Amino acid sequence: METNRTLGRSGIEVSPLGFGCWAIGGEWSDLSGHPLGWGKVDDDESVRAIRRALDLGVTFFDTADVYGTGHSERILGRALGKRRADVVVATKWGNLFDEDTRTLNGQDASEQYAREALIASLARLGTDYVDLYQLHLSDAHPSHGARLREICEEFVREGLIRAYAWSTDDPARAAVFAEGEHCAAVQHALNVMQDAPEMLTLCEESGLASINRSPLAMGLLAGKRQGPRDAGDIRSRPPAWLQGFGDGSEADPQWLAKIDALRDILTSDGRTLAQGALAWLWARSPRTVPIPGFRSVAQAEENAGALAKGPLSEGEMAEVERILRR
Repeated sequence: METNRTLGRSGIEVSPLGFGCWAIGGEWSDLSGHPLGWGKVDDDESVRAIRRALDLGVTFFDTADVYGTGHSERILGRALGKRRADVVVATKWGNLFDEDTRTLNGQDASEQYAREALIASLARLGTDYVDLYQLHLSDAHPSHGARLREICEEFVREGLIRAYAWSTDDPARAAVFAEGEHCAAVQHALNVMQDAPEMLTLCEESGLASINRSPLAMGLLAGKRQGPRDAGDIRSRPPAWLQGFGDGSEADPQWLAKIDALRDILTSDGRTLAQGALAWLWARSPRTVPIPGFRSVAQAEENAGALAKGPLSEGEMAEVERILRR
């Protein structure tokens, strides 16, 4: 059984597994019509899935204001209800969007907008504080990052947030936020197919938690392969940054071959493939908190089921490394 983890220097304790709430935001797109969601959702099923996750010991939920252009935050707030105090809620800011047209329409790295976005997120979530507030502009200039770090310190003093983080894959940018007293984490891509040794080193040296987005490689490590996808699913027309996918919605054959080679190890001890991918993350570092997505009670149960299995063993980790190098 994997034990609880702490969000960096904050002292905030979370379950070793969080749930990412991108997919439950439903359909939304950029101004050119490219999908940015995961397709249609059933809001009642999303609520049931969140509540089931709570019952199974998951206490950390990660969303963003832009997911479903506000819809994900609203659904998470609705699902938590009176159990808000039992969980740790993380959200993000920096993107501009239109809730009526469900479109992403820009970015804003100003201090003024950070406050406007936070107040709006609190209203949608139905809460008076956010546990972890994260900058969602992965490539914002470091000088902007330094100013936004200071506004986050103000939010902590005002009781609006408990801690903050930057969602970025650049260790140098994450290090700018790490200089702040109440910076607790960095959110970055990490999975069996996409290691991030430099970021994990920064987390260790700076006392930060490593919150892992794409822990299941956009479904590939859960056994989801190519095939017809909902037109509102980002994987139907994957953008260039979406690793693991080639032309169209087809998965990268090299990734699929590696996943097939790893399957026996990841599914050891009765794990599903997804549970094995989460077990790898826990074994990779004591600071990791993977946040797989979900859209159904069944997915929530499968992901939460990884908790009882715990991390891969040292021997299994070595075997994974050997296969990946082959």
